[in-house]
Amino acid sequence: MNANNRRWIGAIFLLGAAHTAWALSTDSQQPVEITADFAELDDEAGRTVYLGNVVVVQGSIRMTGDRLRASFDANRELEDVFVDGKSAFFKQTPDGGKEDIEGYALEIEYHAKKDQLVLIKDARLTQGARLFEGYRINYDTKRSIITGRGAPTTGGTQTATNAAPGRIKVIIPPKSKAVP
Repeated sequence: MNANNRRWIGAIFLLGAAHTAWALSTDSQQPVEITADFAELDDEAGRTVYLGNVVVVQGSIRMTGDRLRASFDANRELEDVFVDGKSAFFKQTPDGGKEDIEGYALEIEYHAKKDQLVLIKDARLTQGARLFEGYRINYDTKRSIITGRGAPTTGGTQTATNAAPGRIKVIIPPKSKAVP
């Protein structure tokens, strides 16, 4: 694997981790390890594809899925990352001893230039007892804003999440009282 390919692979999560307030601050300094059943790197087209039991680890960041695709612009800057599977998964440990953040969906997208992480279809985002669940969850990694929407109600679409079709579900647990 040449230096350009290693840079592309690393960029998938180095750029993502650098923009997100979730990850440990040391994650971006860790090596990226990707395992899969198949990999294809296309320098000219600016694309990478990993298929079959894809596992990506960088520091505290872990992503899994059936397929990972990434695209880059003419300057080899990361544009988009797509992970899908039954279900795609990511986990990160934030700084400050906070609980891990975990996300599940049938599709996970990261749009680097827009600072957007998107979980689509049966999306679930948790941190401890905090929960955000619905058809689609958007996370603005630069401004730390989460938005969500329920599944389309036309056509009888049902989701595997506990949110009713057309609705989102959010659980905000009460603040713990300090023990004297």
